[in-house]
Amino acid sequence: MSFTTLLVYVDAAELPDEHVRVAVALADKFNAMLVGFSTLAVTPPLFVAEGIAIDAAVEAEGKQFRATLDSKGKWFNSAAGATRRKVEWRSMLDIPNDALAREARCADLLVVRQHRSSLNAYRALDPGRAILSVGRPTLVVPEGVNTLRAEHVLIGWKDRREARRAIQDALPFLHEANRVTIMEICGGGEEETARKHVDDVAQYLARHRITAAPRVMTHRGGSGAKPLIETAQQEGADLLVTGAYGHTRLGEWIFGGVTHDLLEISPICCLMAH
Repeated sequence: MSFTTLLVYVDAAELPDEHVRVAVALADKFNAMLVGFSTLAVTPPLFVAEGIAIDAAVEAEGKQFRATLDSKGKWFNSAAGATRRKVEWRSMLDIPNDALAREARCADLLVVRQHRSSLNAYRALDPGRAILSVGRPTLVVPEGVNTLRAEHVLIGWKDRREARRAIQDALPFLHEANRVTIMEICGGGEEETARKHVDDVAQYLARHRITAAPRVMTHRGGSGAKPLIETAQQEGADLLVTGAYGHTRLGEWIFGGVTHDLLEISPICCLMAH
């Protein structure tokens, strides 16, 4: 099992694009096709008046956005070394999250950049919303990170559907890793149950010819993201694998504590699945 096609979302605005370097290196690692994708949406007018003038303004903005996307495509092809590897560029005028949810059909793995600030839905991708809607494992790359060796992978286990999905989706990484750790963070008095969980997961991975070390940590208060990150940093893990927990309510995405915090503050690449 391996990744055959990677889809990296490229921000059209002038933002850091280190995650593209990560995607290029992963495409080489797995001998995979690399698809770059970017999109912008024309902002609808706040009111309808002087219809001809508004139509002209919308058309002008669309023309400007197409030029921006074309320029980004040329940059991507150069950065990805399109003459040396299997590379494709895609772009369109559409709302980023809606468009990515459709284009994800072409890929085994999505690579996106971590965002820490509020987003304009017509201009930028919301990684959290993307993870919950694309139906593909998503690698979230923090700003400043431009390499991913994934030699030590730390799995943040929770006995939920999302975590089971994440481990299945991460198998290509786990097969290539030198070290795999499965850690469940639990409350006091829950250690024995948690230990059974991670032992079961370790045995499952062993049947996939992956050696993994089970581990349980007690934690009181907070989401559990902080001890997960601290353990990864202390032990030299550069990839976290977790489920993404969340749901929609009145059109807004509501995230679980660990998912929200990892998306906001993790300095380590996170592979998430929903």
